[in-house]
Amino acid sequence: MADCDRRHATDSDLFAALYDRLPDRFVIGPHREYLVADLSGPVLDLGAGTGAMIPYVDDVADGGLEYHAIEPDPKMRRRATRKAEAADVQVHLRDARGESLPYADNSFDTVLSSLVFCTIPGFNAALDEVARVLRPGGELRFLEHVRNDGWRARAQDALTPLWSRAAGGCQLNRETVARFVDHDAFEVLDVERANVGVFPATPIVRGRLRRRQPPDRSLLSSLMRD
Repeated sequence: MADCDRRHATDSDLFAALYDRLPDRFVIGPHREYLVADLSGPVLDLGAGTGAMIPYVDDVADGGLEYHAIEPDPKMRRRATRKAEAADVQVHLRDARGESLPYADNSFDTVLSSLVFCTIPGFNAALDEVARVLRPGGELRFLEHVRNDGWRARAQDALTPLWSRAAGGCQLNRETVARFVDHDAFEVLDVERANVGVFPATPIVRGRLRRRQPPDRSLLSSLMRD
């Protein structure tokens, strides 16, 4: 079932069409299952793409799960809409960007990021936004490819400008997980390498981060007065 913003729907382009033909269920499927394990409450899928996460969320959805998703690319979003309409879970799909999420503070129990942060131009702003909309104690669950080591890293640096133009802005050489872990709003619950993927979009890393409790401002004010 879909509750989708169709304002910018257009014909699918080559990249969106190719993305849907990747052997996702067999290659990435177990790692997407990791992302949705024990999922409940309000959930945000950050950058839904063509809707790859929708069937996995649908598999685990119950009456307590509220599923929201954003996707700024109209061609990707059109394909995600089709998957949403075929699902039993209600999908609230919106045209929005990670750098400016149209949700109130502390709106979600979980944010899902599945091969998304490599494409977001304003990485830091988007991660700040994820921290803002997650309730304290909520989780950012991610599956992301990251910069490699040695000659592979140098090859990614060389390939990224051309790759980015052909692959929807994807940056091969982002040190995504290191930047996740360094963010003050999160504590690490789990980070592990997923033994999937093909160079140059490797390695792929999955994990979970917990939104820290914000500082007690009344206590800070008291300490400053003392």
